[in-house]
Amino acid sequence: MCGIVGYIGYEQAAPLLLSSLEKLEYRGYDSAGVCLNDGENLVVKKAKGQLKVLKELTNDGKTLKGTVGIGHTRWATHGEPSDVNAHPHLSDSERFAVVHNGIIENYIQLKEHLSAKGVAFRSKTDTEVIAQLIEYYYKGNLVDTVIKVLSKLEGSYALGVISKDNPDEIIAVRKESPLIIGLGENENYIASDVTAILAKTRKIYRLENNEIAIIKRDGVKVVDTDKEEIAKEVEIVNWDISAAEKGGYEHFMFKEIMEQPKAIRDTVAPRIKDGRVVLDEIKLTDEQLKGFNKINILACGSAYHVGVVAKYVFEKVLRKPVEVDLASEFRYRDPIIDDKTLTVVISQSGETADTKEAMKEAQRRGSHVISIVNVVGSAIATESDDVIYTWAGPEIAVATTKAYSTQLAVIYLMAIYFGDKLGTISGEDYQMYISELEQLPEKITKILENKENIQYLASQNFNSRDVFFIGRNIDYALSLEGSLKLKEISYIHSEAYAAGELKHGTISLIEQGTLVIALATHEALLGKIISNIEEVQTRGANVIGVACENHPEISNVTQSTIFLPQTCDMLLPSLAVIPLQLFAYYVASLKGCDIDKPRNLAKSVTVE
Repeated sequence: MCGIVGYIGYEQAAPLLLSSLEKLEYRGYDSAGVCLNDGENLVVKKAKGQLKVLKELTNDGKTLKGTVGIGHTRWATHGEPSDVNAHPHLSDSERFAVVHNGIIENYIQLKEHLSAKGVAFRSKTDTEVIAQLIEYYYKGNLVDTVIKVLSKLEGSYALGVISKDNPDEIIAVRKESPLIIGLGENENYIASDVTAILAKTRKIYRLENNEIAIIKRDGVKVVDTDKEEIAKEVEIVNWDISAAEKGGYEHFMFKEIMEQPKAIRDTVAPRIKDGRVVLDEIKLTDEQLKGFNKINILACGSAYHVGVVAKYVFEKVLRKPVEVDLASEFRYRDPIIDDKTLTVVISQSGETADTKEAMKEAQRRGSHVISIVNVVGSAIATESDDVIYTWAGPEIAVATTKAYSTQLAVIYLMAIYFGDKLGTISGEDYQMYISELEQLPEKITKILENKENIQYLASQNFNSRDVFFIGRNIDYALSLEGSLKLKEISYIHSEAYAAGELKHGTISLIEQGTLVIALATHEALLGKIISNIEEVQTRGANVIGVACENHPEISNVTQSTIFLPQTCDMLLPSLAVIPLQLFAYYVASLKGCDIDKPRNLAKSVTVE
């Protein structure tokens, strides 16, 4: 959600800023802009719509001069998408410019105070308040002024600030919203995501809360709000740059679907040694684990759907009760949670605002938190008690695929590891789970090799108006993700239902030609899901089944069936999600949708 970039060096900044902003398009945005210090003034160019509009307006940045600048892609929270509301925002006299990710919760009071002092506002955003406050309090020292302004702000923010009076520096600040500093030779960068600057440098600082970076061409100094210098450790980003590029694929989403065997292998293989699951990265003791009487899972979106799968897996393997909460609701229901509760937090970015705040609430109540995160050094990763990284690599498409799959893989590892510690898993089952887990990448590859069959099914159904996903037990958990994938990138109305609930109202929505995707991988409930399929068939539904290859009889009650390699019940979601991802992708492609950047959505939701 929103993207910040900044550059100071000896090259012309505008082309670099625009190129970096392109790398952040996946985060979701509705407008974009840049501001350059041309040596005399701050020059701003911004435009509603896609980045290409801004590039055309500036001839790919060639019409803008200056070697210091900031840029931004905006996802509207305050004020409708427009040229005026786009970032960067200037102060009244145009001496200061600001880009901002996050939300200023008390901006109305601040705006009213400044307006009473005669300050004229141009936009309807909360961000402009920051630029106006900087000018209002400025006494000649920009760092002192920024610190003063921070004391007035309530909310979350990552800020990039430049000044007409300070042409040789950028000020960067972080509180609750991610921001990194890129370190180069006689040039330095700021960005909200490492992908923005990966082509320029692999050396970064990760700013922590309430840290302020003073960035010049020849160095970076980081201080706290008392101006005490903070020693920062340089992090070397070891991603292959091709991982953040399409590499010949038409869309990032398709590339990331195809990368799932490798991503799962990278997540699982280093954690299985001599036939045993080893989770050396967590500090949780056996005594602590045995003392927990409940597990609570907190997540949003697709990560929440991983949590629903985890509920079935953990309860079956660990024999402990599990609650799964939408993180956005958790804090507001006065949850019953204490030091006898293990909390598992799931987030791809590690910066998801609702999830982060829910985690803090669990910690305040004494719960031990293990996070499952993809981005190293992110807020959730650093603030949780333990973290298990998924090692999926950069995921650019807004609709998650490989992050979801690697999160599932970590859930399996945790179930096997904890089950062994608790004595709730037999030696025979332990070895069977390990064997099946190691074979997952190969079995997923087999499904991907038959992707043309799924493409054909998409071509027969991409004009569907409504689609319903049904399943029982762990298949229901998976149907939630299948439905979300389809609706978020194809804009087709789609819902997921527990198949046993059909007769309790849902079946009234089935009419002639309605597409129903029936997940029938859970062998113990195969007979029941077949009955549910027959129920919708008799009411005119067109049914696509998803089942294991050892149950060909499912074809007797479906119009089409996608067959999966066999594996144990616990791991079936990792196989069954692949055709659902491919189906959603092909449907969206046939409809001509913007697959990597679906409308109104953002990759990293860093505000509530």
